[in-house]
Amino acid sequence: MVRSWRLGDLSSVARPPAVVLDKSNRKISVTRIKICGVMSVKQAIACTELGADALGVNFVDSSPRRVDVSTARVIALAIEKRALVVGVVANVTVAAMRTLASATGVGCLQLHGDEPAEDVAALLPHAYKAIRVAGEEDVRLAESMPGEFVMVDAKVPGVLGGSGQTLDWSLVAGLAKRRKVVLAGGLTPENVGAAIADVRPWCVDVASGVESSPGVKDLAKVKAFVDAVRAAG
Repeated sequence: MVRSWRLGDLSSVARPPAVVLDKSNRKISVTRIKICGVMSVKQAIACTELGADALGVNFVDSSPRRVDVSTARVIALAIEKRALVVGVVANVTVAAMRTLASATGVGCLQLHGDEPAEDVAALLPHAYKAIRVAGEEDVRLAESMPGEFVMVDAKVPGVLGGSGQTLDWSLVAGLAKRRKVVLAGGLTPENVGAAIADVRPWCVDVASGVESSPGVKDLAKVKAFVDAVRAAG
């Protein structure tokens, strides 16, 4: 079964609604899955075939998963409508982000630096903000960000993301009732079920938790992660 991830009127991702039926034939939501830090077409296709709804390609210079424009474009072209391809950026201008999106063909941008709300608003509906969370003040910042979607990640000094550390899920459970939350930060096949039970996010995001080394996806771990998410609902 394919699931839907639509940002605004994003027509490039044509998937039916993400629902399944419970034992009483009532429709219940299915948590979406984003596999971040994909670095090749082979990885991207494999992750999509295993059930990923979205794939992240990373443009942040400090990331070991960084890809160049040409690689990202090839990935986006190969995936087409099978999944949403998300470009991960940090601390670049709105003009540069628009140019990058156009050059690569990614479906939307994930702003993972210290971008102000105004930058997010300028890129809507094809963008969302990632906020690193360690306390209530960070949760309030996440809720203040414009747009339908917001990502929450672990707050680790000196690290923008991909730290492999979890955040305190109880901090963002309330936020997930009011916003479409993308939950990141140290998720693995072993803990994602508990994370979904505690937070009920709209989507879960994983990178290091399904890798054998930075940027190298372990497809057995990807499958285990997808299976764990589907089991959790």
